[in-house]
Amino acid sequence: MTKSALQIERATYKPKVPAALKSNVKAVDGEYTQSVADQDEIKSLFPNTYGLPVVTFEKNNEVKSMPPVNVGVILSGGQAPGGHNVIAGLFDGIKKINKNSRLFGFILGPGGLINHKYKELTADIIDEYRNTGGFDMIGSGRDKLEYPGQFDKGLEILKELEIKALVIIGGDDSNTNACVLAEYYAATNAGVQVIGCPKTIDGDLKNEQIETSFGFDTACKVYSEVIGNIQRDCNSAQKYWHFIKLMGRSASHIALECALQTHPNVCIVSEEVEALDLTLDDVINQIAKTVALRAEQGKNFGTVLIPEGLVEFIPAMKRLIAELNDFLAKNESEFRLIKRSEQRNYIISKLTKENSELYASLPEGVARQLTLDRDPHGNVQVSLIETEKLLAEMVATRLAEWKDAGKYEGKFAAQMHFFGYEGRCAAPSNYDADYCYSLGFTASCLIAAGKTGYMSSVRNTTAPADKWIAGGIPITMMLNMEKRHGHLKPVIQKALVKLDGAPFKEFAANRDTWALTTDYVYSGPIQYFGPTEVCDQPTITLKLEQNKN
Repeated sequence: MTKSALQIERATYKPKVPAALKSNVKAVDGEYTQSVADQDEIKSLFPNTYGLPVVTFEKNNEVKSMPPVNVGVILSGGQAPGGHNVIAGLFDGIKKINKNSRLFGFILGPGGLINHKYKELTADIIDEYRNTGGFDMIGSGRDKLEYPGQFDKGLEILKELEIKALVIIGGDDSNTNACVLAEYYAATNAGVQVIGCPKTIDGDLKNEQIETSFGFDTACKVYSEVIGNIQRDCNSAQKYWHFIKLMGRSASHIALECALQTHPNVCIVSEEVEALDLTLDDVINQIAKTVALRAEQGKNFGTVLIPEGLVEFIPAMKRLIAELNDFLAKNESEFRLIKRSEQRNYIISKLTKENSELYASLPEGVARQLTLDRDPHGNVQVSLIETEKLLAEMVATRLAEWKDAGKYEGKFAAQMHFFGYEGRCAAPSNYDADYCYSLGFTASCLIAAGKTGYMSSVRNTTAPADKWIAGGIPITMMLNMEKRHGHLKPVIQKALVKLDGAPFKEFAANRDTWALTTDYVYSGPIQYFGPTEVCDQPTITLKLEQNKN
């Protein structure tokens, strides 16, 4: 395989780790825990793994010999920078337990466990992937581990390979599955520990013990570099408004962090839209007013950041989508018989008055996406809606109305962008390389300590790495009951942007200034070598949350 100069150099990087992980460690139990909500229901569903204590690892002067341990690892869900370093840290950790320990990777996600597809991960394979982006060492998949039949099928190969612990690297859904699997194996005395690791670039898997999900740091830096490039072009040509959609269906953490890094003229935060009960019209007016005010200064250009999941946070759009889901599920056969050219009017005639009027106001292309692009459950695939195009077209229409009324005299031309996959497999930043390696190594310590149903945790990460705190938290601590496909199920509670939190407050205090001035920040590419203040900085979000700015 041909390698770039950066790849060759990057392979030699030695991740920084918490001081405790450099020596022998001992597990120190802290406070016993309870779920974030619905305690009685969660406790009844997880009697063997509920209420366990938080664990912290400390230096241990006592040297203990331990038998070798075979461990399995799964990459689950969408890619995030640093996943390979989690596996590398896990590998090095179990080899430290005993040099004869072995690591097996299940191919293409949880499906590899169910279908018994795996490969042993040896030192030469691990060394090839250290500090690299992507999940291509073993691949990832979106199969869910939900049913006893799957658990039993997986247990067959675990027993065959004499695997005593399984590490699942994934987001909130994947770690919920890990929690269910840990409970099942504990209840059936299967003899297999299950440990989770927090992964998602969206940043919505976090709490007091999980400061951030891995990949968020790198993805935001990749997006911010490109946003900065666009803003430099924007300020050079001074003739376009750039509408930029960013990853983040369930929360706006990426859009907010990128705004803090780049200072765009507008950034929509979905959680604020929902909290203020804004309509789509309100959002359009908000953007259009900024365009008009800048035009008065002769600035017919600017940037708008848009979270991917915005439409689901607009209460009126949420109601429209819900009615469309129900209607099309019940009338799919009839709808398919309607001519394509008549489908829009057909839908308009069938919806309630409020939703009919809203649907009729949408651009043709977006309206069609709401009815044609559906997931296997029959629901609208909101991530496929071109929200950036929707907002740009509706802002253009609003400005044209204002121009006819003599309220606006500027020029408006829009360019649309969506940054998603560009950030998921980037080579990890120093922060993510260090953090991920530490998470993987910590997972090996949880295995050595006999823990199951835990998520690897590394805290205090705004400090130098040797002061980071390694440990684990029971996954049940993060659970609540939510309705999924019509049934209440235990799931990890997503962490949304807190409107009373320091990151949003920092943004809110500056956005009016950023709207009218051209205070663009150009962060440039991720820096791997050089001064600490350039190379080893965590996200602005994390520093603000820990009052380190």
